[in-house]
Amino acid sequence: MKTELMKKYKKMIHLPMKKLSFIFLVICFSFKLNAFQVEAQESSQYQLYTGTIEDKSNNDALPSATVILSGTNISTVSNASGEFSIKVPYQNRNANLIISYLGYKNKTVSLVQLQNMEDAIQLERTVTELDEVSIGERDAKEIMKQVIKKIPDNYLASPIIQTAFYRETIRKRRTYVSLSEAVIDIYKNPSPLNKVDDVKLFKARKNTDYKRLDTLTLKLQGGPASALYLDLVKHPEALLSNDILDSYIFTMDKSVRMNNRNMYVINFKQHPNIPDPMYYGKLYIDVTTYALTKASFSLNLENRKEASKIFVRKKPARAKVYATQADYTVNYREDNNKWYYGYSKMELAFKINWKKRLFNSVYKLDVELAVTDWKENVEKKSLKAKERLKPSTILSDKASGFSEPDFWGEYNIIEPEKSIESAIKKIQKQLKKREESR
Repeated sequence: MKTELMKKYKKMIHLPMKKLSFIFLVICFSFKLNAFQVEAQESSQYQLYTGTIEDKSNNDALPSATVILSGTNISTVSNASGEFSIKVPYQNRNANLIISYLGYKNKTVSLVQLQNMEDAIQLERTVTELDEVSIGERDAKEIMKQVIKKIPDNYLASPIIQTAFYRETIRKRRTYVSLSEAVIDIYKNPSPLNKVDDVKLFKARKNTDYKRLDTLTLKLQGGPASALYLDLVKHPEALLSNDILDSYIFTMDKSVRMNNRNMYVINFKQHPNIPDPMYYGKLYIDVTTYALTKASFSLNLENRKEASKIFVRKKPARAKVYATQADYTVNYREDNNKWYYGYSKMELAFKINWKKRLFNSVYKLDVELAVTDWKENVEKKSLKAKERLKPSTILSDKASGFSEPDFWGEYNIIEPEKSIESAIKKIQKQLKKREESR
């Protein structure tokens, strides 16, 4: 068994690991900034609505809650403080917002009600209706086989074009040193499953405080294009393929409810006979359809030398770089009994030890991508080569500054956290002082 498992592992694991780990995290001394900004299309009329989502029992904020405008594909997610904003076309101003969060009852709030609401929107926890005894008897691996088998039935099979918001932040210890944001179009190509989705950069902006980077810059290669590799259904070779199942151990956990549906919760971790880093975490499976609706997982960093090789493409010779955190989340949304990729988040942290230096450097990189609208690609439009965001692109090389107040216009974004807003103001203030001193 061990020999067969190792042979299969050697063939399967290297490509999926690179893809799911976002291919490369570039560490280098400096880079050239090319100002880039595509003009927005003519804005249609819309109205901005804001709110906060929290747990009814303890008033805790609910981050990454899904907010959907009923009757449309327009959506957003809440930030780490539970805050959200959503831009609604005037013709939909009498519609409702549907708010959902794992383990909580869905809540419908009218836009008229939200406009006059002073308190936070509170969600109630749900109690699963499943028999815990029968769940404990289920074979987690057999459920995973059903998940893989039913992928063609459970997910959108026609080409679609998604509009999404992307945010990438880099912190040196607790201080933000780089902020990059973008609105993109994603041309989803569901068939064949392994065909890479095309990404068009519509509008982007960034700010970097180079003085705090100590001549060293972390860059995520591919930006939004690389973030799409978290779509486990589109890229099943990392976890959702029969060939890779034997590399993991699957066990049943306590079930939950999400979007008024019962969910199996399956824990997974790499087989002890696998020497190199793989993943561990939880998968949320719809009981009725066997659709994967959410995945929350991390990279095993016990072998920190091998784990760091997955991320680091380039680094100074006198520096040792270790990954100290690699956490991932991906959510799928449902429309007419079909699921589609809706949100993903990545949190990476690195410690850089310098030779002949007393103190080390600690960097944290956070990436979020949220689909805010989508439509069927009826005409099966495709992007020209010059329009595609290349996997080798560094987003921070493709963005301009944060000086325009209404930069995003009608496009929905993830509401920035207070710490990000503060960082933007500080960077703007510093830039203004530099301009005045010239």
